[in-house]
Amino acid sequence: MIRPAVVINNLGFLVLIVGLAMLTCLPWSIAYKEPVTKGILIAAVISIGSGLGLKYFFNTRAPINLKESFALVGLGWIIVSIFGSFPFLFSGYLSFTDAFFETVSGFSTTGATVIEDVEVWPKGLMFWRCLTQWLGGMGIIILFIALIAGMGVKGNQLFVAELPGGSIQDKISPRIRETAQKLWKTYIVLSLACLILLLAFGMNLFDALCHTFTTLSTGGFSTRNTSIAYYSNPLIHWTILIFMFLGGTSFSLHYLAFKNRNLLTYGKSPEFKLYVGIVLVASLIVVIGLSYSGSLLNWEEKIRTAIFQVVSIITTTGFVVDNYQTWSPTAAGIIFLLMFSGGCMGSTSGNIKIGRYLILIHRSVNELKRMIHPKAVLPLRLGGRVINEDRVSHIAQLFFIFLMLAAVGIMVLTMLGIDLSTSLTAVVACLGNVGPGFGLVGPDSNYSFMPDAAKYLLSILMLIGRLEVFPLLLLLLPEYWKQ
Repeated sequence: MIRPAVVINNLGFLVLIVGLAMLTCLPWSIAYKEPVTKGILIAAVISIGSGLGLKYFFNTRAPINLKESFALVGLGWIIVSIFGSFPFLFSGYLSFTDAFFETVSGFSTTGATVIEDVEVWPKGLMFWRCLTQWLGGMGIIILFIALIAGMGVKGNQLFVAELPGGSIQDKISPRIRETAQKLWKTYIVLSLACLILLLAFGMNLFDALCHTFTTLSTGGFSTRNTSIAYYSNPLIHWTILIFMFLGGTSFSLHYLAFKNRNLLTYGKSPEFKLYVGIVLVASLIVVIGLSYSGSLLNWEEKIRTAIFQVVSIITTTGFVVDNYQTWSPTAAGIIFLLMFSGGCMGSTSGNIKIGRYLILIHRSVNELKRMIHPKAVLPLRLGGRVINEDRVSHIAQLFFIFLMLAAVGIMVLTMLGIDLSTSLTAVVACLGNVGPGFGLVGPDSNYSFMPDAAKYLLSILMLIGRLEVFPLLLLLLPEYWKQ
């Protein structure tokens, strides 16, 4: 049974978190004497007031059940995206459609943008734009769990709803609130390390903060029109590359490696080893492709550019240091294929994720063996653990729904008059939370030219992709709302 008061009360807390986060933008707009200060303040007051009002008028201490957990996650991301669009809207810089698209792209860490010249934007709005990605990277709901005491079983239910399919590879705490807190602490520590290095290598404080937010969250928003290509310092490129890679790695692995003071913890994860292997092989192919295409880059630049762009796309960050559409067909083809991948489960990256591919590969091998030995008992093992059939079925369903949603999205965009190449990669890039694609949404373009209907469709796909399909689609089932 779904009790509206319980869901609305918890939604109020999420809105309150978003409103308080908006206040951090005010020092920048005030320091630079920007006219958007009033708009940001109004947005923050409305959000904080709405959050407190919802908690007051729907005050309840009743524990949340599983159905309500899915409702809170599904509706929560929509509600925070609406309230999160207010600074853009009340400052007069974007229409509601564009503000909603930009905010959804931020919270879902997609990185698709409708802003044509971000460098002329006020610092306060740029800061909020990047902060939405940092908040969405680890997850608004996970932050909610970390802040609320006594969540118990209901916290576990929210965790399952927020991260369907078992995204945490290793149990790092028996209590779900402690798990959420430790994940957020790991996230903050890595963010601080990234910030310090970017400052050390010459970035100014504002740019370093914004790029830290969008690097660890694997979001990809930048304060520069040409993204990371704006910076000529190779050390900045390598720093962002490394932290994108870390953002695409399971945060439970980061925590356990730090706790055990042992980097070999990473080597025990089959998913992480495949992740590293894919990055190395893909980067090698891209380097070869750049060499044979007559690129004028020297060897260090080719290697750095290849690894950077491979890591950026596989982790669904979307930063660019070169226009990969101008690369050789082989190199560009690798980038296109990586748009269907994603990083590790339990990371801030989007998309299908490598762990799920690994499970399906093992399942396929078992099926081939079973054809030779029909009576053999072949449990599916991964990293010393047995993977049950329910989880395999869940992953197969996710793949199927992902493909169906992509097909429908491509069809709708082409019906709206957008060419096939752009429609294909725009849908894949938004559903997989990648950001840039090919064609008119390539690395040197944006989504501003699209009609409003296309922006709303892609916004929905970004949210579905961020929540890994099921939580939002569950709300559309009539059976879900029955007693």
